[in-house]
Formats: sequence, structure tokens, C-alpha cells
Amino acid sequence: MIRNFYKKLAAGIALFTFELIFVWLLFIACVVVFFYISSQIIRGGELGFDEAAFAFAASIASPGFNNFIEVITFFGSGEFLTPAALLLVAYFIFVRKHRWYSLKVPVVALGSITLNVVLKYFFDRPRPLLPLVEAHGLSFPSGHTMVAASFYGLIIYLVWKHVEQVWLRNLLIFLLSVFVMLIGFSRIYLRVHYATDVVAGFAAGFMWVVIGIWILKRIERYSRKEITPVLIDDPVEKS
Repeated sequence: MIRNFYKKLAAGIALFTFELIFVWLLFIACVVVFFYISSQIIRGGELGFDEAAFAFAASIASPGFNNFIEVITFFGSGEFLTPAALLLVAYFIFVRKHRWYSLKVPVVALGSITLNVVLKYFFDRPRPLLPLVEAHGLSFPSGHTMVAASFYGLIIYLVWKHVEQVWLRNLLIFLLSVFVMLIGFSRIYLRVHYATDVVAGFAAGFMWVVIGIWILKRIERYSRKEITPVLIDDPVEKS
């Protein structure tokens, strides 16, 4: 029995260590990628990666694929993500009754949108010429990609934490990851963003998920300490 306990303890520590290392590596990779791309954008000039991505998208274009891409890009739009986020908040408030998860959704979503607007105006990069659909505003980083990476990144986090079946958890994480990648690619295919906009959007979006969850966890721990009742002996009762 003691042996089994230590085995479970060792497995738990190993899993925690793996999670911690993975999150830190993901965060650092996102920071490096974003700052590398942003430095190239600030310097100006043509980026071969962008042109290669447009050329690849053009090579696989077809009327049927156009329809598929328009459906995919809808799932990264405000028209879908806003009601989806509200439904998720309602689920955690009324069904799961988990107030901290109900806070994580708007914090991650609104924080991602706000950060994207600030970054767009800071870099002031125009959108590509000849877009296939109507698009407004500035280009870097991709708002569709950044907000989708934040929202679906949060969903991936919740799946990782709460889906107990390993095969189902891994399958859902894989499908969600592919789905986010397709949303990003849809912006390149439709020529409303450069590939560097999309990659930077992924990096900034995942960065914000990590930061947002970390901040909320710290606040959650602090608030629990604050509301923990402290029992004080009543001298009147003792007498």
C-alpha cells in the first residue's frame, strides 16, 4: 500500500514537472517568435515567408475550398466567438458553478482583443493588396488568429485539466490545435493577412492565455487566503 502511494506520488510529481516545463517552453517560444517577427516588421521590406505562403494558398485554391475556408474563418470571428464566450461563462456560472472559470473566459477574451488593438496601432502595418473578402483595419498581428488562439487555447487548457480519459483528452487537444491552425491559415488564404501576421497572432494569443491564467490563479490563491476563516478563542466563553 505504501509502495503504491509513492508510485502515485512520483507519477504526480513527474506529470506536474512535465506540465510546468511544457508551459514555460511554450511561453518562451511564443515570446521569441513574436519579438523576432515584430523586429522584422519594424525594419520594413519584403518578407519571403509571406510571399511563399500566398503562393502556396493560390496553388490549392478552388471554388469548393473557398467555401470551406469561409466557414472555417467564421469560427474565429467576433460574430461566433462573442456568443460562444458568453455561453461558456453561463455554463461555468449556472451549471458547473465555478466562478473562477467564469472569470477566466472574459479576462482571456477581452484581454486578447485589447492587446491586439494596441499592437495593431503600434506596428501600423497595412493589410495585403487584393484581398478575396472585405477586410478593414490594420494587419499586424492578425486579430482573428490572436483571439482564436486565446479562446481555443483556453478551451485546450480546460480539456487538459478536466477530461480524464487520456485518449479523449489527447484527441480533443489535437483537433482543437488543428482547428486553430486552420483559422490562421484561412486568413492567409483569403489574403486579408500576411503569414507573419498570423504566426505573430498565434504567438501573442498563446502568450496571453498563459499570462491570463497565471494571473487569475495568483488572484484565486490570494483571495482564498483572505477569506479563510481564522478561529479566535473567545475569552468570555472560556471564563
